Amino acid sequence: MSRLSAALFISFLLSALTLGPLFRGAEEVGAAELPGAQIRNHLKQGIGKVFDMDDKAGIAELMKAVELDRESPTGYAFLTLAYLFFYEMSFDEKERERNQESMVHFVGEALSKGEKRVEKDPKDGQAFFAMGLAKLAKIRWNITRKRYFAVAQESQNIWDYLERAKDLDPENYDIYFPMGLLRYHLDHLPGFTRFLSSLLSTASDRQKGLQELELAAKRGHLLKELAQVELSSAYSNFEKQPGRALPLARELKEKFPHNYNFLFSLANTLSDLGRQEEALSAAQKIENGIKSGTPPFRPELWPRYYQLMGKINLDKKEYARATEFFKRAIQDASPYNARVRVWALVRLGMIHDIHKERKLAEEYYRKALDVEGGEGLAQIAAKQYLKSPYSHSPIK
Repeated sequence: MSRLSAALFISFLLSALTLGPLFRGAEEVGAAELPGAQIRNHLKQGIGKVFDMDDKAGIAELMKAVELDRESPTGYAFLTLAYLFFYEMSFDEKERERNQESMVHFVGEALSKGEKRVEKDPKDGQAFFAMGLAKLAKIRWNITRKRYFAVAQESQNIWDYLERAKDLDPENYDIYFPMGLLRYHLDHLPGFTRFLSSLLSTASDRQKGLQELELAAKRGHLLKELAQVELSSAYSNFEKQPGRALPLARELKEKFPHNYNFLFSLANTLSDLGRQEEALSAAQKIENGIKSGTPPFRPELWPRYYQLMGKINLDKKEYARATEFFKRAIQDASPYNARVRVWALVRLGMIHDIHKERKLAEEYYRKALDVEGGEGLAQIAAKQYLKSPYSHSPIK
């Protein structure tokens, strides 16, 4: 899934107080720190509700954090990242535009409030972290709009902010989520952007990025689950180690049972591991949810379900049945299903490669590359298979 990011910030008025209770949540909270504890509680609840696809309740909790200190970048940064998540998950174009407008607005608020804070107190590590996460949302948004030069420019600022935040507040392990995310994925940006980003901020380092994501997933506080999401995706999609992704996928699905994204992720990971019957069981739950219309399941998820069923059957080597599902998936031309359509086209090409039908395979790979809005791992795979035919890879 393209992903919700979140971070922990505290009120400027509390910046002179002990930060331990707010970040680690283990010590007893004193009366003087009650406002900070309330902020933390609203942020935590807001993250959980957004992750579980309860948009309205999630935004309401994040707004409560803003109300407690309107001059803090904390709640604004959370709202920025929440609306980015809603933007990427939207099916309706008007709704998508509204989410985009809200995201851009709160980016501005978070950066403005953060800049004022560091101007008053250059050692306010939380303000630097707030600005870093707002920039992270902006980078992701610019990538979706193919504004790659802007991505490179923003990368410079965000890395500076995160380094300052880390130096000023070394006990905040949530910092390692955005640092690991950037360091790991610099290699996955278009070539020019990757080169320029490396010059301006930090060199890509896949192994170190993974280590930082693992640290955030184990010791992070508010960003722990988000780090788990990214780590699961990295292990499954880039590292080709579904065995390491599976425990994370299971845990996320149990924590957030209403988020269909985690159910899709679990089914894909199980299929990668050759556990197709378990994958089919997860897919059945998705099918039942779509048929019943139980929120947040919607009819717009059918193409994604068909693509999943095609993949499971492809992994079972039932190529005729897989082809049927993939062809049903590509019939949907909706913009929000562009990446689903690309994966279906790529996997149809893979089936033709398996059957030694190279010309037909190449046609599907080219069609996959022509899909507007389908940028991502699937189009990377399409380019790879155009250079050399698809062949089965061993599972790690």
